[in-house]
Amino acid sequence: MNFYQTDAEFMERFADFAWDEVVNEPGQGLEAEDRYLAILAALIGCQGMDAYRVMLPKALDDGVSPIVIKEMVYQSADYVGMGRMWPFLTVTNEILKERGVKLPLEGQATTNREDRLEKGAEAQAEIFGAHMKEAWKKGHINRWLAANCFGDYYTRTGLGLAKREMVTFCFLAAQGGCEPQMEAHARGNMNMGNDRDFLIRVVSQCLPYIGYPRSLNAIACINKVSAAEI
Repeated sequence: MNFYQTDAEFMERFADFAWDEVVNEPGQGLEAEDRYLAILAALIGCQGMDAYRVMLPKALDDGVSPIVIKEMVYQSADYVGMGRMWPFLTVTNEILKERGVKLPLEGQATTNREDRLEKGAEAQAEIFGAHMKEAWKKGHINRWLAANCFGDYYTRTGLGLAKREMVTFCFLAAQGGCEPQMEAHARGNMNMGNDRDFLIRVVSQCLPYIGYPRSLNAIACINKVSAAEI
């Protein structure tokens, strides 16, 4: 449906805000790849499928690679669950095929069934601190977290740890109700060099797509962690 025909007044204001004012706000901009990754991750987090269909082609047109996009989508399985991730993977594949991208893309895995736990725990420790090397021993969910979430996904090439932490923060912020996890990943982002200023810019660029309440909650988490780091 063409909202410019059915809802012209709304679209005039929304487009002006989301695609001009927010993008060009002094001091709140991001590089194109980071901005699109953050928005697409937030749309998966809030289940904004129709908006995702609009924004993914824009990201591809602006030079974001299919591998980068696919890595973000794969990683979302751990943060929104396969039940909510699967439709976005389907749509991503449809759009890539329409553009002549040959699937499957080049493999990015760096672990196997034997070393995924060890490598996942190493990734956790690199992001959150050395104490995480033994965290997997606390129970089977912690073991799954290290082996599956970090060992299967964070260790993949295509996205570095800093960008993986950024998209994780966006998945969480867009879902709502994930404040404890947002605080943990705000700290992980900062450990990876994504400082308070960067994270505020990330939330700012996502705001038109996830709304003010969840954006303000995300900023509160960022500020809480930032204050504790001083």
